[in-house]
Amino acid sequence: MNRKEPLCARQTPTQLTSAMASAAAVEWEAAARKVLVARKPCFGLPTACPTCLPVLLYLRMAQVPFDIHVDTSFPDADHIPYVEFGDCVAFNNEKGGVIEYLKDEKIADLNSNHPNISSTTVLDTKAMVSSWLANALLYELWVVSAGSIANDIYFSDLPWPIGKILHWNKTRHVKQLLGITKLNAAEKEEEIYLKASAAYDSLSFRLGDQVFLFDNRC
Repeated sequence: MNRKEPLCARQTPTQLTSAMASAAAVEWEAAARKVLVARKPCFGLPTACPTCLPVLLYLRMAQVPFDIHVDTSFPDADHIPYVEFGDCVAFNNEKGGVIEYLKDEKIADLNSNHPNISSTTVLDTKAMVSSWLANALLYELWVVSAGSIANDIYFSDLPWPIGKILHWNKTRHVKQLLGITKLNAAEKEEEIYLKASAAYDSLSFRLGDQVFLFDNRC
């Protein structure tokens, strides 16, 4: 959270954290409108970015009124998506991301009214989605598709040389992140898909005949 005026420096860390949380909640309530800054729409979606779309859906499920602003100037920036409200900003690359920030600050938590949900179960499920399935999504988006889909989402509004360079850098970064080299590409692909399949099987088993994974809304 960024604020124009610093909080009192004499506060203890515990008091400071509490004061910041309280200030963020007050700012959230006072803001006439919230703004989600995301990457551009594509494929019939309000934002086709796999990082931005969950935040958009979360805000809608939380019944938060907000506007969408598309940022095409810095398509590969780590801080996108982010939410602006009043003098506060919740960035994707800070405090665990936008959704975690909204939960931690008690601003918008879809699970707050569901005490029957085990925190361990939630964490285990989240770990699978944010690791094995997220890695498979990265692989599909930046490696398997040869970048054509990623280019539509991120770089198509930029001049050709700039977009091409940014695209190449991002693809190289993803390969490094996933540990993919020319020598182990086939083995890594098999490993990524096996883990993704195991994650889907686990989620499917947990879901069973239910409509939602947790209680009646998550």
